Amino acid sequence: MTDELTEIRQKKLEELRNGERGTAAENRNNESPAEPVHVHGARELQDTVGDGVVLVDFYADWCGPCKQLEPVVERIAADTVATVAKVDIDANQQLAAKYGVRSVPTLMLFTDGEPVERMVGMQQEPQLRSLVESYA
Repeated sequence: MTDELTEIRQKKLEELRNGERGTAAENRNNESPAEPVHVHGARELQDTVGDGVVLVDFYADWCGPCKQLEPVVERIAADTVATVAKVDIDANQQLAAKYGVRSVPTLMLFTDGEPVERMVGMQQEPQLRSLVESYA
């Protein structure tokens, strides 16, 4: 599973470097991505949450509940208008500290760049979906 995640991250990084996904502003003008977007750094997170409804999943690769939550956030990304962003707290420690993430998984819901909800721990899909859709 770790090799698969590394391969996916590498592919996404190459897409970003090659400009295949467009700019954050272009992505906001289109439909939300059908897959979670991996965020690397404060600037990238700010660009991602700047417009619309965005669910941010602060996670760690070593976290069991984070792995259980992964298919749920993938379905939320595919089935709702919200963008789903994933932030690896080990690779982005300063970003996690900025948002007060002390436990993983921590989910934060943003609307138009402002945090509006915070959930810590494993979340059930129906409740999470309902919360996201209430802000859409």
